[in-house]
Amino acid sequence: MAQVVAIPTETVYGLAGNAFDDKAVTRIFQVKNRPTFDPLIVHTNNLEKLKLFVSHFPEKAKVLAAAFWPGPLTLVLPRTSRISDLVTSGMDTVGVRIPDHPLTRQLLEILDFPLAAPSANPFGYISPTQASHVQAQLGDRIPYILDGGNAEIGIESTIIGFSDEEAVVYRLGGISLEAVEKVIGKVEVQSHSTSNPLAPGMLISHYAPRKPLYIQDLPDLLARFKPGKIGILAFKNKMEGIPEENQIILSAEGDFSEAARHLFAGLRKLDALPIQAIFAELLPELELGRAINDRIRRAAAK
Repeated sequence: MAQVVAIPTETVYGLAGNAFDDKAVTRIFQVKNRPTFDPLIVHTNNLEKLKLFVSHFPEKAKVLAAAFWPGPLTLVLPRTSRISDLVTSGMDTVGVRIPDHPLTRQLLEILDFPLAAPSANPFGYISPTQASHVQAQLGDRIPYILDGGNAEIGIESTIIGFSDEEAVVYRLGGISLEAVEKVIGKVEVQSHSTSNPLAPGMLISHYAPRKPLYIQDLPDLLARFKPGKIGILAFKNKMEGIPEENQIILSAEGDFSEAARHLFAGLRKLDALPIQAIFAELLPELELGRAINDRIRRAAAK
């Protein structure tokens, strides 16, 4: 049986297999229980290797790659025949990325094939930012976890595709919209899909804890549940009326990067508490706050 392993990246941990081997790719879908209509991201370590499986590199893609690779940016580009329909869910484009984690970059340097690697979690659940998260969820299904410490960014990569050479953001992520537009100018944002997504992470419901998560009407929640049965995920200030041990603060300083690093781990901690519901506070729609809000909204989607 083709094997898959967990690898660290600066965004979240990935479940990795040989992107040129359909048996390994199939194993990724099986381990995650991921629907095959949701495409995978292919990881490599330099632009020369990228030429093996990408057939066209638009000018704006080159500018973005120069600015943000290695880093939390995925580019959706036309693929060659080396990448199968299984990886791309039948589309003629493939999401590609050069990650910025020293262990995984060393691994990719050694390998003579790229790695297909979605997040190393059961499909739809909170993404893992520590090796222990992977062990808790998939440890009995995979032979090895490469422990690279805590993910530095903490949310998935920004995904950008191209329509008539113009950039389109398919998923908000670790590179802010402001940073992207500073490099290539105004871009369209098209980050949701109910089915057959153009890129990973576009499904409306995703990243969700097991317990129901709400993003509005805290007074209504307090009327429905006892205060001790509600968990709070807040940006920088604790909320009155809820036990302190049931509250996670993403960044007491109001720092978006720190909040992103703590988002998924915070959701996991709340999900493990003996509570009945989680209330999540949305952040200002600025910089990485947009991507954090995107994850919160999808986690709350029914």
